[in-house]
Amino acid sequence: MLRLLLPLAGLAELLRAANIPQRTFGIDYDCNCFVKDGHPFRYISGSIHYSRVPRYYWKDRLLKMKMAGLNAIQTYVPWNYHEPQMGVYDFSGDRDLEYFLQLASETGLLVILRAGPYICAEWDMGGLPAWLLEKESIVLRSSDSDYLTAVEKWMGVLLPKMKPHLYHNGGPIIMVQVENEYGSYFACDYDYLRSLLKIFRQHLGDEVVLFTTDGASQFHLKCGALQGLYATVDFAPGGNVTAAFLAQRSSEPTGPLVNSEFYTGWLDHWGHRHIVVPSETIAKTLNEILARGANVNLYMFIGGTNFAYWNGANMPYMSQPTSYDYDAPLSEAGDLTEKYFALREVIGMYNQLPEGLIPPTTSKFAYGRVRLQKVGTVVEVLDRLSPSGPVKSTYPLTFVQLKQYFGFVLYRTKLPKNCTEPTQLSSPFDGVHDRAYVSVDGVQQGVLERGKSLMINITGNAGANLDILVENMGRVNFGRFNNDFKGLVSNLTLDEDILVEWEIYPLNIDGAVNHFIHDYPDQPKRSVGNPQSYEAPAFYSGTLSIPGGIPDLPQDTYVKFPDWTKITEG
Repeated sequence: MLRLLLPLAGLAELLRAANIPQRTFGIDYDCNCFVKDGHPFRYISGSIHYSRVPRYYWKDRLLKMKMAGLNAIQTYVPWNYHEPQMGVYDFSGDRDLEYFLQLASETGLLVILRAGPYICAEWDMGGLPAWLLEKESIVLRSSDSDYLTAVEKWMGVLLPKMKPHLYHNGGPIIMVQVENEYGSYFACDYDYLRSLLKIFRQHLGDEVVLFTTDGASQFHLKCGALQGLYATVDFAPGGNVTAAFLAQRSSEPTGPLVNSEFYTGWLDHWGHRHIVVPSETIAKTLNEILARGANVNLYMFIGGTNFAYWNGANMPYMSQPTSYDYDAPLSEAGDLTEKYFALREVIGMYNQLPEGLIPPTTSKFAYGRVRLQKVGTVVEVLDRLSPSGPVKSTYPLTFVQLKQYFGFVLYRTKLPKNCTEPTQLSSPFDGVHDRAYVSVDGVQQGVLERGKSLMINITGNAGANLDILVENMGRVNFGRFNNDFKGLVSNLTLDEDILVEWEIYPLNIDGAVNHFIHDYPDQPKRSVGNPQSYEAPAFYSGTLSIPGGIPDLPQDTYVKFPDWTKITEG
């Protein structure tokens, strides 16, 4: 038996030679529609971000989307998720994008790939890697030579991986988005967009549909659209659908109507109530969109979770929480909701719904109380958190200068004078990015916070350790402030005097949690007293026990911290 191994592109050539119908996807400007395999086609898609759903649950979520009547999904590719350090790439485990695409294809879902390099997405720095900021003057999302060099290198890794998954090569990807909502960015650099177009065509070829997405107004499309990239729009429920698509027509007089982000809910911010958008409002506008024959992507269909430090932020500075539930049709946990069935009903008026059972909501189990024991404060375990010791500097260094892009950094200096009376510690240029827990010789003094608390009073003796524990709460993901440096980005003052001679400790929090903190030998564990009594930032440890003799365990659960809160003052 002779085996012939060919890449997918080579297989396409063989099919053409044998007169076997080839898979095609494109735009028919005469019928104002997409054309798939020679026939008019309309997609009804939903957003799922593989980076926000554990790999274990990808198949479950995709199948639920398929059973809702969707024929496509849309997903972002976060550059910083796959290249966390310059030249270090990770496409394994939860980052296995190609496996995710394979699962989508096996489920019968087409894919609209939003490849960046910038994605917004309420994701840290809009998906751009923080190491780009090592050149402090870099102009992100522009023709800046250093930025474009990094983009070209990244796309030279990503796009060749995506090419075999394009629809005409046998894969599920029908369209690829270039950049994202560029018309909302201040640079308005057409040469930048032309450079991206050239890079994408170089790696993906001329057959794939490349597109842009911008707000539904001529103002946004002015700088976001470019010849050679099909212009689409995004807009929310409850608005004027006709006016929104007329805005798209200002850039694309003919071709399919597309809402690339039809919002099923909205994003949350720390300290604000969870936003809920009524199902009736969404269903009504979705019906209007589909009645016009338009294509639509429901953003989000499942929001998921901002694991680790991946949440973004907006300006004026407000960070987003770990949850990216988005009030979507599938909850953060992937549960079926009333909204799911309401939108499924509308979709069923235009697409034939698949036969079969909808996968049920995943089972949950209540494991009972978990007693937490205090392991030690940050200062008490500092030698383990920062085994290389401090970096010494006359003035504070940013996270990027320390090559620590996420988490926490401890800044320490000595009080230069006696502060027996309350003395003002200030961040006069709002230079705490983003939140700092202040202590003097271990005694908590208060919190400095970006845009909120720029001054506190402290007391202590000359020569005492002044510790500033700075938390990165997420980089800005939208607008002109993506170059969001973290740490102490400007000097602190004590009264009118600039504080100098810092010892700066990058903290390996993940290493602590994953490896040593549960069994730290030098600190006896102490039971937690009243959680409302403010102590120094510390580590706590607890054990969740999975009972035996119960089938189907372990199962998902929820964690609740009654009476715990994010401290706002000492």
